[in-house]
Amino acid sequence: MAEDDGNAEDDGNMGDAGDGADRGEPATYRADPRRHAPRIHDLGDDEKPREKLAALGPGALSSAELIGLLLRTGLPGSNAVDLGRRLLAEHGSLTAISRAPLAEIQRLPGIGPAKSAELAAVFELASRLAREKIHRAQLDCPESVFDFVGPEMGAYDREVLRVLLVNTRHRHLRSEDIAVGSLNECIAEPAFILKPAITHSAYGFFLVHNHPSGDPSPSGADRSATRRIADAADLLGLKFIDHIIIGRPSESGFEAPYFSFREAGLLG
Repeated sequence: MAEDDGNAEDDGNMGDAGDGADRGEPATYRADPRRHAPRIHDLGDDEKPREKLAALGPGALSSAELIGLLLRTGLPGSNAVDLGRRLLAEHGSLTAISRAPLAEIQRLPGIGPAKSAELAAVFELASRLAREKIHRAQLDCPESVFDFVGPEMGAYDREVLRVLLVNTRHRHLRSEDIAVGSLNECIAEPAFILKPAITHSAYGFFLVHNHPSGDPSPSGADRSATRRIADAADLLGLKFIDHIIIGRPSESGFEAPYFSFREAGLLG
């Protein structure tokens, strides 16, 4: 079988010939007869995603083109890049695609189990790379904490409560997920939150949790829990550096995608 080279497509722009799982797309799907995207083979070299990436680098490609390289093949009248555009149009953003269950991704004709799994793998690699790049960075302010966990936790569809332990130089030592809650609440007792800091003799800790809604504003329960945890940390002589709620960047770009209790004066 010929090797998939990133631009290869069947003459009819069909799905992966070697991907049996992806051949089971709905037979009822038909491309819009008013619009037929050219096959990638028929594009000029400056428009073919693989050649464009080789000449200009991955940053020169649109998100749809990058997705098209991953998908490799499309459907009749719809090449892989066009399929990438449809995926983005349906979900609205890369973040939304990364959050979507595999079954939801597979509802788009042309994307079956294998292709959706490949997309999920790429998003997970990107998340791990983001964490790896700043793993040894100082966690000394809310922005650095958001850079460390925001891309990952901002994509969760359930609330996750995480403790980040640091040494005397505020270098990251260890992360532990303490609790996973519903869409609206994530509850944990102070004892469970403070235990990792005691067990690993950390200098201090950050408490971090996400709001799947994207709005990082603290709820009444968030404020009450933070006070209880701060009181317990004081009793045990532990340094509670900050409680940070992870949201998502606003459309205006003027509002921070996180909330810091210490910056807001709610943590002494």
